[in-house]
Amino acid sequence: MRQLTPIQNVLMMTGGVLVIVGAALYMMWPVVAFVLFTVGALLFCCMQMLQQYEGRSFTIRRLRRQQLLGALAILLAACCMAMQTFRFGFARRNEWVVCLTIGCVLQLYTAFRIPAELKKE
Repeated sequence: MRQLTPIQNVLMMTGGVLVIVGAALYMMWPVVAFVLFTVGALLFCCMQMLQQYEGRSFTIRRLRRQQLLGALAILLAACCMAMQTFRFGFARRNEWVVCLTIGCVLQLYTAFRIPAELKKE
C-alpha cells in the first residue's frame, strides 16, 4: 500500500477531526457544523483516494473498495446534512446520520482488516 506523505497524513487527520467536530456541533450551530463537516469530509476523502494499493491480493483490493465506499458515504452524509440544514432536496430529517454511520462502520472495519491482510502478505 502506497503511504501518504507527512503533510497528507496531517490533512487526513485534520479532516477526520473536523468531521467529528462538525457532527458533534450540529445540534447547537447547524450552519457552522455543516461547514466544518463538509471541509473535513472533503479533506478526509481526498486523502483516502490518494492512497493506492499496487499489490495483487484480491482481499486487500476488496477491502480497499469498501474503504472508498465508506469515504463516499461520508461525502453523501455532507450532502444530506446540507439538505437538512438549508431545507432543500429530499433529505429533510436525519438521513445524514444514517450515511455517516454506514461510512464510519466501513472505515472502522477496513482500518483493522487492511493492516492485518498486509501483514499476511
